[in-house]
Amino acid sequence: MNATLPKILAKGHALDLAENSFGELRRSDDVSHDPAALRRRFAEDGYLYLPGFFNRSDVIEVRRGIAGVFAERGLLDPAHPVEDAVKREGASLAFLSDPRPAVDFMNALSRANPAMLRLLYAGRIIGLFEAFFGEAVRHFDFTWVRTMGPGFGTDPHCDNVYMSRGSPRLCTAWIPYSDITYEIGGLMILEGSHRQADRLRNYLNRDVDHYCENRPEAAKIKSGEIPWKWGGVLSNNPYSLRQHLGGRWLSAEYRMGDLLVFGMTTVHASLDNQSRYFRFSTDTRYQPASEPIDERWIGENPIGHGVAAKRGMIC
Repeated sequence: MNATLPKILAKGHALDLAENSFGELRRSDDVSHDPAALRRRFAEDGYLYLPGFFNRSDVIEVRRGIAGVFAERGLLDPAHPVEDAVKREGASLAFLSDPRPAVDFMNALSRANPAMLRLLYAGRIIGLFEAFFGEAVRHFDFTWVRTMGPGFGTDPHCDNVYMSRGSPRLCTAWIPYSDITYEIGGLMILEGSHRQADRLRNYLNRDVDHYCENRPEAAKIKSGEIPWKWGGVLSNNPYSLRQHLGGRWLSAEYRMGDLLVFGMTTVHASLDNQSRYFRFSTDTRYQPASEPIDERWIGENPIGHGVAAKRGMIC
C-alpha cells in the first residue's frame, strides 16, 4: 500500500493505491536529448514525462494571464492574490458545459495570452517534436485551455475518437500551469493502455462526430439541434476500468515547467480537484508536417465538433 499518499479521487471514486494499482509516471528527462531513445521510450510507455522541460518563469507568465482573465470575470476570491487562483465561493463556470461557449472561451484565453502562444508553438517544444518525428512539425491551430475548478476531473478516454481524421502519429502535449498536488489533481495515464488496441477496437474506431443517418435523431444532429450525440467517454468509473483493462493508474505531483506527451490510443483521465484552487493546464497537438491533418482543428476559427464536422453514416 502507498501509505504516504492522501486519498486520491477520480470521478468521485477513491482509487486503489496499492502498489500494483497506482504509481508514478516514469520520467524521460534522462533521454530528452536522444531522439531515438525518446521514440523507444514512447513506444514502450505510450507517453513521455519530461519534468522541468520549460523554464518556470515562462510558465508563470502564462499562468498570470489566465488568472487575470478569471479575476476580471469575478471568479476568484479577492481575499487571495490573483496568481493563487482561489475560486470565489459561488462562482460558476456553468457556461463551459455547453460546447460552443467552451470553445469560444478557450479560443479567447489563448489568443489573449501571447506568452502561452510562444510557449506552445515556438522554441523548445517545436524543437522536441522535430527531433521526435525526424521532420518538420505542424500543430493544430486550436488550443485547449483547461480551467478546472473544485470537483470532478475528466472521464477516462483516448484522444483518437476526437481527432482521428489526419495523421496517426498525432501527439498530445499536456502542460500544467501550477504546481499540482494530488489534492489539486492532475492528469493520469493508464499503464500499458496503448497496447490494448485489440480490446478497445470498437471504441477506437468511433468518431464523436459520426452519426447514424438511419436513426430518428439524424435530422436534429445534422441541423445542430443535438450538438453532441456521443461524448467520447470510455468509462465514467476509473476504478473499475483499471480492474477491467489491467495496469496501474500513473500520475505525479506536477511542477510548473513539466511536460507530458502521449499518443492517440493511450487511455488517460484527470484526478478530481479536492482543493479551493483552479487547476490551469493546456493540451495541444503536434504531428509530422508531411502527413494529413484533421480539418476540425485548423484555421483561424476551427470548426471543432460543430455542425460542419458531422458525418452521417448508415448504422
